[in-house]
Amino acid sequence: MARSASAMRGQILESALRLFAVHGFRGTSLQDIASDAGCSKASLLYHFAGKEKILTELLTPARDALATLLDRVAGLDGGRLVEEAVVGYVDLTLRFRREIRLLFEDIAEMSCHQDLNVRELADGLLDALAGRSQRAPARVAAWMVLGAVFITSAADDGVAPEEVLRAEMIRSALRTLDHTPS
Repeated sequence: MARSASAMRGQILESALRLFAVHGFRGTSLQDIASDAGCSKASLLYHFAGKEKILTELLTPARDALATLLDRVAGLDGGRLVEEAVVGYVDLTLRFRREIRLLFEDIAEMSCHQDLNVRELADGLLDALAGRSQRAPARVAAWMVLGAVFITSAADDGVAPEEVLRAEMIRSALRTLDHTPS
């Protein structure tokens, strides 16, 4: 029985995400994705105009989740802002671990991807993590948390169950930001 167009799109995206995570964006060809998805390259190109479009579709849910987080914390300030930004960011990175691994593969190229607006969102997150402070210590700590949470989420070493990992990431991030939870 033939797959529906939406099922085919879903399979192509799942195959692409898995292959990108293993071989990198550049190391994965359209033919690799088509073969893994069980379709022809022509069928893949019917659904997606190319690898860039697949990448955009794969990363859009994570981008949208980050934009939603920033909207949610927009009206907050002080300690509540920092706490909500940390918890939201940790949860987001754990929810999108495979996408984080893909971004981690080539962060410079991925962060400049024009369809995703990643740089502006990252700046907003940095500002929230710093509690909207422009002081150097707060900004440096925010950069450290931004990177450390990202890298920790990209790791797949099975060091701890996810609930323990989440709790420790939040605790460590808040400590780095010199913030005591309320």
